This record gives sequence, structure tokens and C-alpha cells, in this order.
Amino acid sequence: MATGGGGGVASNLEGHVSNFAQSATGRNAAPAVPNMPASASAPPISPPVMGLHREPMYNWQATKSSLKERFAFLFNNELLSDVKFIVGKGRQAQRIPAHKFVLAAGSAVFDAMFNGGMATTSAEIELPDVEPAAFLSLLRFLYSDEVHIGPETVMTTLYTAKKYAVPALESHCVEFLTKHLRADNAFMLLTQARLFDEPQLASLCLDTIDKSTADAINAEGFTDIDLDTLCAVLERDTLGIRENRLFGAVVRWADAECYRQQLPLTSENKQKVLGKALSLIRFPLMTVEEFAAVNPKPRVDYIDRPRCCLRGKECSISRFQQVESRWGYSGTSDRIRFNVNRRISIVGFGLYGSIHGPTDYQVNIQIVDSDKNIILSQNDTGFSCDGTGNTFRVMFKEPVEILPNASYTASATLKGPDSHYGTKGLKKVTQESSAGTKTTFFFFSSPGNNNGTSVEDGQIPEIIYYT
Repeated sequence: MATGGGGGVASNLEGHVSNFAQSATGRNAAPAVPNMPASASAPPISPPVMGLHREPMYNWQATKSSLKERFAFLFNNELLSDVKFIVGKGRQAQRIPAHKFVLAAGSAVFDAMFNGGMATTSAEIELPDVEPAAFLSLLRFLYSDEVHIGPETVMTTLYTAKKYAVPALESHCVEFLTKHLRADNAFMLLTQARLFDEPQLASLCLDTIDKSTADAINAEGFTDIDLDTLCAVLERDTLGIRENRLFGAVVRWADAECYRQQLPLTSENKQKVLGKALSLIRFPLMTVEEFAAVNPKPRVDYIDRPRCCLRGKECSISRFQQVESRWGYSGTSDRIRFNVNRRISIVGFGLYGSIHGPTDYQVNIQIVDSDKNIILSQNDTGFSCDGTGNTFRVMFKEPVEILPNASYTASATLKGPDSHYGTKGLKKVTQESSAGTKTTFFFFSSPGNNNGTSVEDGQIPEIIYYT
């Protein structure tokens, strides 16, 4: 028997995806997404579906009125099949028939497997790292464009879609996960998004954690995340939680990690398993009483930059009244000049995304002191959009202090497909806080712009800031 190969996901993911439907007992066990609606599971395929057609079927093609129906009939059917897959391990393995032509037409990996320079000649191919239900979901999609996924199969199907380079099915899996994303499963999905290299899903998980930090860290999945994911979250300035409560959650994670590593629950072992994460706790932000409860006191330097919940409410202003399409990019920058009536800190922009459906952009964002022509801050980053006329956040690494009545320029240089853009722009936008404080932006066309953005229309529709 031959063993089927595939690209895009390392083989060590097997342990993560095969346990997705089980309850989480450790970091490597990925539970089914809580409270997701169940979907019909794929039927057992031993014996194969062809077993239903024990009598020869003559002229079956005449009973199918479309190409889709004829190919759907051949799904998981011995009829005309020229390859068999032994999917799964041990007693759970299943033998699934397929047709090389259909698979090669839908997947470059299968095409290389059957028709490439090192094509297999085996009639049976072993796939021990793939779950049978997930493989059937992949085949069903290749044969009929039908998507059959549910909370118990979505992660294993995502793994299989990436392994065999079927991005359309991969997108359906990510869409399913995004639709069911909530605070109580955000950490579990964040771990999986990082594992499967899904930046769009990871970004949405982090946004959910920012908005509902307390609920997210109290969920069961928080203590199952890996150390790198924990550090990625602790580095964020946008967590909406006080530091002592965040520290309490980190201690819970350390307890769980000691248990996983079979270490006694001592302060020394907790500090050992936390490693670099411990220095990301901002102890100087705690009150004297809160810090007094920390014992023993760690001997490292700590960040004292306030998180967003301690430095004021996040605000954003929109300078356009209408959204249109299309706006193109050729390596040039969109810029708009502005000043503000009071001191604020800008943390990012809202940008328009693609008119062609979900896609990713690369972007360089800048804040420039217009009078001195000095770049105050910039960030080479990216964002994912969903194809709607909404705006999508891109953030600076640190807040940028803006002084009243000084002149600044917001700049964005995008690489990606044509996007939406704003029209009916406003020269003056005022936003009033709940405390009655008014922040007023004044906009002017920038002489440094070379991609068409102006006061009246273009990119950079939103500025995100703290007062």
C-alpha cells in the first residue's frame, strides 16, 4: 500500500485534529465548539456504498439529469472507481473508493499524487493521519460542491482541506468557525487558528478576547492554550481587564500546565512553566493591596504601559457618508491631513476592503508630523476582509500622541485587489463622549497623497483613538 502525501499542514497536527470532538483534558485535546448546532454525520462506509447496488445497474446515467447529479452518484461508490483509500488508524480505519480523475480535477495535491513525476501506482493508499468523516467531507465537496461540516468535524475537515489544497472548502470551514465564535470558545479557536495558520480567524478571536476578556479567560478553553498563544494574548494593549484579574487567570493556566507536565504545584514550578509569560504581566498597574497578594514576588522587569481599560474609552470617527466601489492600488499611498482640537492618542485606522469577496491585504500605515515631515509611527501589517463595505481595523504597535491644533497626516499604502471607497466626505467631524467632552477632527487634502484620496472621497475612512 502507498501512503498519501499532502502539503500545507505538518504531520504533527494529527494529535490536535483527531481529538477535536472529545472533551478537553489537556492542551492537545481540541473540544467540539460549545453550543454549535450539530450536523448530520457521514454514514459509515464499510461496506462501501456500492454495496447498496448489488445488482448491476444499467443505464444509470439516464436517471441523472445533470453533470452534478452524475458525479454526486459516484461519490463513495465502487462503480468506476480506480483507487481506494484506507483512511484512519487501526480498527477505526475505513476503506473508501474514489475516482482519480475527479480528485485530480479538484486538488493539485491529488493531481501530483496520481499524475506527477513521482505518481503512485498503488491501487490502495493509506491515510493514517486523516479522519474518515473529514475525508468523506472532502470527497463530497470535490464530487458535488456540497459542504457537510459540523462542530464535531469542522477542525478535522479544515486540516484535510489544507492538506490536499482545497481552499474553497477551507474557506467554508473558517466561515463556519467564525459564525460560531464567542467569548467562551475564543481561546480554543485561537489555538486552532494559529495551529492551522488561519490569520483571519486568529484576528477575529483576538478581537473577541479584547471585547470580552473576563468571559474569555473564565472559559474552560483558556487553561488549555499553549505558552506561545498565552504570550501573544498577554502582549496586547487592548485587553479589557484589570491586571490582578488577568494575573489570577495566568496562575490558573500555570496550575494546569504543571499538571500536564506532572510537576508539583509549587511557586517555583509555576514560574518555570510560565517562563517569558511572567514578564508580560504588568505588575506596576496593580494597587498596593493587589500586588501584596502576589507571593513570592517575581524578580523581573515589568511593563507599566496601561492597557486600554485603564486609559479611557476607545473611540473612532468616520469621515465619509457613503460607500462606493472601486478603488485601485499600484504601490502608491493614500493620505489625508488632519488636526484635532484636543490631545488624543491614535491607535489605528479603519480601512476599506475588497469588492471581490474575502481576501487579505498587506498595508503600511503611518502617522506623519506634517509640519516637520517626520514619521511619528508606522507599522507594516495586514488585515483580512469579508468582501463587504465595512471597515477593517489596522493598528499601530503603540499609541501615537496627537497634540491639539497641530497638523498631522494619516497614510496607508495597501497591496491587494480593488476595494470599496468612501464618498461625500466631511471636512469636520465632532464626537461627544458620555462625559460630554467633544473631540473635533478637521480634514484637509494632503499634498503627499499620490493615490487619489482626498477630503471628498478615497481610503482611510476611520481613525481609531483614545481620549
